[in-house]
Amino acid sequence: MDLKSLIRDIPDFPKPGIMFRDITPLLRHPEGLRHTIDTLAQTCKNRGLEADYVVGMESRGFMFGPPLAYQLGAGFIPVRKPGKLPAAVHSIEYELEYGIDRLEVHQDAFDCGCRILIVDDLIATGGTASATAKLVQQIGCELVGFAFIIELRDLGGRQKLPDVPVVTLVEY
Repeated sequence: MDLKSLIRDIPDFPKPGIMFRDITPLLRHPEGLRHTIDTLAQTCKNRGLEADYVVGMESRGFMFGPPLAYQLGAGFIPVRKPGKLPAAVHSIEYELEYGIDRLEVHQDAFDCGCRILIVDDLIATGGTASATAKLVQQIGCELVGFAFIIELRDLGGRQKLPDVPVVTLVEY
């Protein structure tokens, strides 16, 4: 299945000069969504990415993380923006192009030593994925890999990630 045909290009969003890759057509296409999750899960299995938990970052990681976790027989853990989680959290600050942001995860989300697969819809500059990796590693978890639907290769995000397997389905 040609997943690129289900990803809409929106020029000049959110600002001039940016080509936004919109996954909403993929999400609404039953066969495309099924193919995406099945292919992502099978590719992770083929690469030996066995995880106790799939970690998805807010917000689009939440769309792909739970069904991927289900396919892999793993649990799902959300990583959120500040102030969204009700219990005690671990957090990490990271730099954006225009400032600083923070990610949080519940302190009781996983035990030290568990295996983590990080998933998101897209890797661009790699800042959020890299920060999430640092967060789970600081907690004492083993990062087994990353899974993304889309990779924007020219932005070099993969180079910011730790040296673990990276699975992507579509590249621009």
